[in-house]
Amino acid sequence: MGTPVKDATIGPDAPKTLLLEKHADFITAYGSKKDYEYEYAMTEFLRMSGIYWGLTAMDLIGHLDKMDRDKVIKFVQDCQHECGGISASIGHDPHLLYTLSAVQILTLYNQLDAINVDKVVEFIQSLQLEDGSVIGDKWGEVDTRFSFCAVACLALLGRLDAINIDKAVDFVLKCMNYDGGFGCRPGSESHSGQIYCCVGMLAVTGRLHHVNADLLGWWLCERQLPSGGLNGRPEKLPDVCYSWWVLASLKIIGRLHWIDKKKLETFILACQDEETGGFADRPGDMVDPFHTLFGIAGLSLLGSYADKIKAVNPIFCMPEETLQRIRLQPELLS
Repeated sequence: MGTPVKDATIGPDAPKTLLLEKHADFITAYGSKKDYEYEYAMTEFLRMSGIYWGLTAMDLIGHLDKMDRDKVIKFVQDCQHECGGISASIGHDPHLLYTLSAVQILTLYNQLDAINVDKVVEFIQSLQLEDGSVIGDKWGEVDTRFSFCAVACLALLGRLDAINIDKAVDFVLKCMNYDGGFGCRPGSESHSGQIYCCVGMLAVTGRLHHVNADLLGWWLCERQLPSGGLNGRPEKLPDVCYSWWVLASLKIIGRLHWIDKKKLETFILACQDEETGGFADRPGDMVDPFHTLFGIAGLSLLGSYADKIKAVNPIFCMPEETLQRIRLQPELLS
């Protein structure tokens, strides 16, 4: 007999409805723990992205007004460096990942003029290599995540022409595998997170026709396990965050209807904490802002609780209404 597929267990007492107000309370309280919470101190290297996760989750459920807007904008400003890049926290090195998070944060608040946009563009330009790939910072790591971050950032800033798009696309296409998926570099195995980045990058640049939607859609649908949850690659446990990476990719390529939506909704809801609010990676685990955002965003893509959760854009993981406000090109809006 073969080895059983790894999966999660959903207990009979797991939550079955959306605990929206508790999630708002969880996100609101998370930042107030900074003076005494070990977890908060140890995640300083993710601070900018953490703020983006929390703010976007709050915006999707209609509670962005509960967050300290002025304090957030000041923090973003204090994290911009002379080179134009933005860091995870004050005193840290600038990186493309956190630059995108910062641009998304300011887009939510319609405050892009709070930073030096021209310097941000220069920073991104400096990170594209001759072969079209993009590095995350001055230390030179190449990854298709950074290709997505670069074009997503520039699209939000209305400066997509600032890098060599043809070369950037060519590099991403070299990372496509025989199974229709994408890896972090040419020859790397397909992974749901990298697929989201590459499909999103091709969508932003108008090159989605290079994707074999049926082949890739099949690979992505194979990520659904008997529990209803989705994993990142074969033989891995399901994780709520893949309710975003997999679903968003399926949405972009028009194959969202290929999975069992009801079973996935049951899995996502089971990952909530009924006492504290927030979502965990799997039922019964510790909740955090990262999985809370992607649990809520996944429910939005499923069309669940449409009366309580705003429509989310599958490329940028931001409310559609926000992107319409900044007049993003129509083809990037659902």
